[in-house]
Amino acid sequence: MAQDSAQQAPVAPTTPARTLLPLIVPALVVGVLASLLFLGVSEVAELLQHVLWKNLPDALGVGRYSVLWMLVMLTATGIAVGLVVWKVPGHAGPDPATTGLETVALPPMVLPGLVLATALMLAGGPSLGPENPLIAVNVGLAVWVGHRLAPRVPGGAWAVLAESATIGALFGTPVAAALLISEALAGRNTKGALWDNVFAPLAAASVGAMTTTLVAHPTFDLHLPAFGRPGWGDLLAVLVLAPLAALLGMCAVYGFPYVHGAFSRLKHPMLALPAGGLVLGLLAAVGGHLTLFKGLDEVAALAADPEGWSAGQFATMTVVKLAALVVAASCGFRGGRIFPSVFIGAAFGLFAHAVVPAVHPALGVAAGVLGMLLAITRQGWVSLFTAAIVVASPAILALLCIASLPAWLLVTGRPQMQLRADGTPVR
Repeated sequence: MAQDSAQQAPVAPTTPARTLLPLIVPALVVGVLASLLFLGVSEVAELLQHVLWKNLPDALGVGRYSVLWMLVMLTATGIAVGLVVWKVPGHAGPDPATTGLETVALPPMVLPGLVLATALMLAGGPSLGPENPLIAVNVGLAVWVGHRLAPRVPGGAWAVLAESATIGALFGTPVAAALLISEALAGRNTKGALWDNVFAPLAAASVGAMTTTLVAHPTFDLHLPAFGRPGWGDLLAVLVLAPLAALLGMCAVYGFPYVHGAFSRLKHPMLALPAGGLVLGLLAAVGGHLTLFKGLDEVAALAADPEGWSAGQFATMTVVKLAALVVAASCGFRGGRIFPSVFIGAAFGLFAHAVVPAVHPALGVAAGVLGMLLAITRQGWVSLFTAAIVVASPAILALLCIASLPAWLLVTGRPQMQLRADGTPVR
C-alpha cells in the first residue's frame, strides 16, 4: 500500500534544457563581476585599514591599539560614514537594521554611497561584515545593467543570480549559496524541480567562488587541533554548548530593538553614527583590539593559540563583541552580521574549553558558531555549513546536526535581528 501511494505521488515536472541554457552566460558574467566587486572593496578597505591602524599611529607616535587611538578611530569612522549617509545621493541605502541577506534592487544612485560607506566601515573597525551591503550593491547593479542588456531575462532572475554569486564569492564556495537558495525556495511557491530552480544560481555562485579562490585564496579553516572519533562526552558537550550559544545570541536579538530605538532618537546620522563609534571605541577599550573589525582575521588569531587566553578573557571578548555587533548594527553602520557572529561563537566555544578542558577546542568552536549563527541569522543550513567549515572536521558534522535541533527550538518563532520600517522586530 505504501508502495502504491509512492507511485501515485505527483512528481514535479522538470524544465527543458533549452530553457536553462540561456541563463548560463548571464550567470557566468554575474558571478565574475560580483566576485571582483567583493575583492575590490575588500582590497581598498584593507589598504585603508593599514593606513589608519598602522601607518598613521606610527607616524604620530601613538600606540596602534591604544585606548586613545581606538576611541579616536571608531568615532572618526562614525563621522565619516555619517557624512556619507547624510550628504551622498541615496544616503547609502535604507536603514541597515531593516535589511538582511535577501534584498530588493536599489536604485543605481544609491549604490556608490553604499559601497563607500561599507569600505569606510570595514577599514575603521566596527564589528560588521561586508555581506549585506555587497549583496545589495551586486543585486542593484545586476538588475539595472541586466534589464538593459538582456531585457528578456526576468528582473527577479538577475537578483537571484547576483545574490548567489556574492555569497559564493564571500565564502569561497558555492555550497553556502546553494544551501541558502534551497532554504529560501522552501518558503516560495516555485514551479519545477528543485535542481532546475537552483541551476542558474548555482552556476553564478560557482563562478563567483572560483574567481575569489583564484585571486585571493580564501580559507575559513581555523586550523584548530584535529578532532578525532566522537564520544558520548562530545555529544553531551554540543547538546549543551549550541543551545547556550543560541540563548546568548537571543539576548542580543531581544536587546536589538531597544538599542536601535535609542540611536534613532538622535534623529540624524551625524549624531547617531559618531555616537555609535564612540560606544564601539569604549567597548574595544574593554575587550581589546581583537574585538574590532569583521572578525575573520581576529578569530584566526584566537584559534592559533586556544590556550593563550584565560576563561575570563574569552568571556569578556564574547560579551564585548556581541555588544559591539548590536551597537554597530543599530546606529547606522552598513554591514552584515555573519562574520562577527563567527568570532562571537568561536570565543564562546574557547571559553567553554578553558572552563572544561575536556571540551575539545574544535568541538567548542563549532558548537558555539552554530548556536550563535542560528540566533543571529536564523539561517539553518548556512549556520550548519559555517560551523562545519571553520573546523574542517567531518567527524563533527553529525554532532552539529544533532545539536542544531535543540538550538533551533530555542530560536524558531521568536524575533529576528532585523526590524521592520516601523521599528518592530521581524519574526
